Amino acid sequence: MKSTAVRKMGYGNLAFLMGLGAFLAVFLVYPVAFMLRRGFGLEGEFTFNYFGLLATNAILRASLFNSIALATLTVLGCSLVVFPLAVALNRLEFAGRTALSSLLLIPMIMPPFVGAIGLKQLLARFGSVNLFFIHLGWMDPKHPIDWLAAGGFWGVALLQILSLYPILLLSVSAALANIDPALRDAARNMGADDGRLFRTITLPLVLPGWFSGAIIVWIWSFTDLGTPLVTGFSRVTSVQIFDALNDLNTNPQGFSLIVVVLALSLGLFFVSQRIIGRRSYATLARGTSHGAQVPASRGQLALIWGGGAVLLGLALLPHLSVILSSFAGRWFFTVLPDAWTLANYREVVDQRLTLSSIGNSLYYASASAAVDLVLGIGLGWIITRSRLRIAPFLDAIAMLPLALPGLVLAFGYFAGFEINEQRHAVLKSWIDPRVNPTFLLIVSYSVRRLPYMVRAACAGFQQTSVLLEEASAGFGASPWYTFQRITAPLISANLIGGFILTFAFAMLEVSDSLILAQREQYFPITKQMWQLLGRIDPHAPAVACAMGVIAMVLLTLSLLVAGRLMGRRMGQLFRA
Repeated sequence: MKSTAVRKMGYGNLAFLMGLGAFLAVFLVYPVAFMLRRGFGLEGEFTFNYFGLLATNAILRASLFNSIALATLTVLGCSLVVFPLAVALNRLEFAGRTALSSLLLIPMIMPPFVGAIGLKQLLARFGSVNLFFIHLGWMDPKHPIDWLAAGGFWGVALLQILSLYPILLLSVSAALANIDPALRDAARNMGADDGRLFRTITLPLVLPGWFSGAIIVWIWSFTDLGTPLVTGFSRVTSVQIFDALNDLNTNPQGFSLIVVVLALSLGLFFVSQRIIGRRSYATLARGTSHGAQVPASRGQLALIWGGGAVLLGLALLPHLSVILSSFAGRWFFTVLPDAWTLANYREVVDQRLTLSSIGNSLYYASASAAVDLVLGIGLGWIITRSRLRIAPFLDAIAMLPLALPGLVLAFGYFAGFEINEQRHAVLKSWIDPRVNPTFLLIVSYSVRRLPYMVRAACAGFQQTSVLLEEASAGFGASPWYTFQRITAPLISANLIGGFILTFAFAMLEVSDSLILAQREQYFPITKQMWQLLGRIDPHAPAVACAMGVIAMVLLTLSLLVAGRLMGRRMGQLFRA
């Protein structure tokens, strides 16, 4: 029987739903519909010819193939890395297990496009790796290995695997933690060995978590803009879309590419959800891994720490290179910098545009996280506490941005909110991204990260007994008073963790920042770093690295606090 604390729709719920509907209609439905319409022609025409041109254009066809290949290779690489680590961390007990779990998440502290700066320094034809081998006499200096062969394809793939595997690790680990240990015990009692147990019990039950995390990794890799831009690998769809911004009003080719990207991303998302929905993965009791671990043997311990050390060493090399570059006074044709300085950090503080970009990012990220906090609490309450029939639909809508690439939304905002009429000068001054992108940057950041806050709020509500709210209502307290005095304090850790996480990822958002921020005074930190990398000044890349280190420190602190507050529950935020 429904609790009396679960109420019918009141004026507050109705007002929230109307506001949410208007918000989603303007900032989610409209830009997508605008791009779909423009993808079939300009100035009122409707044609499929532009999609035919995509198939006949060798560059666009190769770019689409490369993007699909990169995304698929990234998911496969992440899966090969994640499954043995997740199983070992979930099933085995050993000293330092918690520390290793935290260390393996370190690659999340910097977006892949920043690590690409370090990767180029390491893997260029005369980068640190080749120079080190030449110094040892292991390589002919006249014929250094081209580690970034095929125009940088393998370098981008490697960097994406090393940067995105933590997302899949969190998702798979959360799924493993929910498997009832009694199922494994029953299988062992019937004579199943470890291999058969994994194939018949663990793998089928962990598939929903893997699917959800893999979808996010695939879409993230498929639409990644920053990494190919920095490495100079232009034969990918995201870079072709970025280049199409220059002639939006005369060439619909960019819109046609967006339609293809949107169809692939949403199609994969909904097909996978339907496949998962057709099968039952539920267990009779809610699983818990607490107390179910077995002590690791010496051989297993060596493999775990050895494999973890190799993975972390590879994943942290680009980060280490960025840190070294930020302190480098000169680094040319040497394995390590031959001069050290703090001048790059002084440049960040002394230059008006670099310092203001950090302030801009702090403002954009804080404002977007505040918007997500309000929407997340409202959606979380309706999804978990109300008996509205549209609650499952709202839950699905809230998760939709996970399947909707930031590249697509940013392109839609840039094209769909252009205001040419002079009579709308006031509206143009605060909503047209060519004039002032502040409002749309905040909106785009909040829409992209809304699923994380909704999942954090839902987890808090589900872990808080509704009987407490029922008792408060029984004493005559209003719903708002009950939320303030009872519910909010109990779910505060989830809300703060979700807020910090949305803030942290908004701080280093790439696609939205590169596309929407067109004027220097409004640049966020990622756009300013991209501008520095394109300057002729030989010291500009080092200043960009210094900004990357500052951003890395901010994001590290944010993730540590969020992880401390949310623990294993943080893995649920990265499941579609």
